[in-house]
Amino acid sequence: MAIGKWIGGFLGLLSGGPLGMLAGIVLGALADSVFDESNYFQPGDAGMGDDAADAAWQRRQQQGNRNGFLFSLMVLAAHIIHADSRIMHSEMEYVRRFLRTNFSADAEREGEDILLRLFDEKKRMGQTEWMRQIVAVCQQLAFAMPTEQRLQLIAMLCEIAKADGQVQSEEREALRQICLNMGLDGGTAEQMLGLGGKTLDDAYRVLGLHPDCTDDEVRQTYKRMARDNHPDRVASLGEDIRRQAERKFQEIADAKDRIYKARGMK
Repeated sequence: MAIGKWIGGFLGLLSGGPLGMLAGIVLGALADSVFDESNYFQPGDAGMGDDAADAAWQRRQQQGNRNGFLFSLMVLAAHIIHADSRIMHSEMEYVRRFLRTNFSADAEREGEDILLRLFDEKKRMGQTEWMRQIVAVCQQLAFAMPTEQRLQLIAMLCEIAKADGQVQSEEREALRQICLNMGLDGGTAEQMLGLGGKTLDDAYRVLGLHPDCTDDEVRQTYKRMARDNHPDRVASLGEDIRRQAERKFQEIADAKDRIYKARGMK
């Protein structure tokens, strides 16, 4: 599977803007064919009936959105992995394993190639220009990507940051800034970093609450988080992303259950 096919065929989300520019840099000479609108299937083409053409267009739109999500993950993963000026094997391996498990060995190699090209581009740009591009990417995502998809993106970035067993202060700040620039609460990253914890303090952290909060605050916060993080809301991105969301959803529910039990709530 060529890199051009893996991150190519973008519709909507990556048809322009900073993400489109970075994709063009990564793809090099392939960029023109990837972003050429003449390559996009248009309803009514090839003698198809309207219903069949619309269905085909919707499938391509869905695939384009999925490609956009995955390439956004690669760009922001490159930023997080190198936030402390080190490239940790464990963090790179998390990305490799995700691609290997959900796609193929070819996708694993090509995903790593994308990351390495992005690292090179960061070096070429310099820190100031790279940061300007990352802010612009996040602002593009805030406009183009639904809240539930942005939350899933943050959760996956947090998993990458945790892959080496510790989250450096530079990584925490990078995650916080990504949240803010994507139009999310700055505390969202800390909530997602708390997923998987087993203590009561971890549970409050996941819900973004203080132990002195009221029972009603617990109920309302969990209800909102359950709605925004429900796996059905990202199902259109593919079964692999949905499975990631299911695990996140269950860990949020587990945090709620620990708080309910400690408070004697029902």
